[in-house]
Amino acid sequence: MNVQQSMMTEALRRWRIIPVIVINEPKDAIPLAAALLSGGLPIAEITLRTPGAADALRRITREHPEMFAGAGTVLNVRQAEQARRAGAHFVVSPGLNRSVVDYCLEQDVPVYPGVATASEIEAALEMGLSLLKLWPIATLGGVEYLKLLSGPFVGVEFNPSGGLTSASFESYLTLNNVVAVGGSWMAPADLIAARQFDRIRDAVRDTVTRVAALERGKRRQAEAIPPVSAVGAPR
Repeated sequence: MNVQQSMMTEALRRWRIIPVIVINEPKDAIPLAAALLSGGLPIAEITLRTPGAADALRRITREHPEMFAGAGTVLNVRQAEQARRAGAHFVVSPGLNRSVVDYCLEQDVPVYPGVATASEIEAALEMGLSLLKLWPIATLGGVEYLKLLSGPFVGVEFNPSGGLTSASFESYLTLNNVVAVGGSWMAPADLIAARQFDRIRDAVRDTVTRVAALERGKRRQAEAIPPVSAVGAPR
């Protein structure tokens, strides 16, 4: 893992949420970024699904360099190049494209390709990757599928996305093989198009607050477990 990949992965471990953004108008990029930051989340995956997406990404990386703004739905090397030129901090693809992965690794751009099967996970491991997008998780089997994968794939971690909602994302963050989850529930395309940035900010803030509470609970639970040396010790 190169330095950039490691730094980006640590940011994902810290924030645990990846807003998946579909944006049509580049002029909405800066107020959107401001809403995310105001809500407490400096991460955004700008999907390259619209003609204005690359320009929107470029505006965010220039105006808000403190954000970890990346490109999603990267399907080929041309789009990976486009993302890099726009200043993407990371690249996400829905599938496992060797050409895209190789290009990103050569250019020191953190890359998280999508996988869905054991064979694809094995192929990604051969490429030197151990943190992968798992997509579309809602139709693959959800939390139970991730639990099953933890058996044979020790040390492999995932950023599941695809069908996650405000009601379901927390259950994924309790799993040891999940680093972060991706979803559009905080900033759906219709709210962006309607310029409802206050509502986006509030949804982000609610999500960040819930993640923080979840992490506090996990720490308290860990602190309550006695050290191994104390188990069975004579009284």
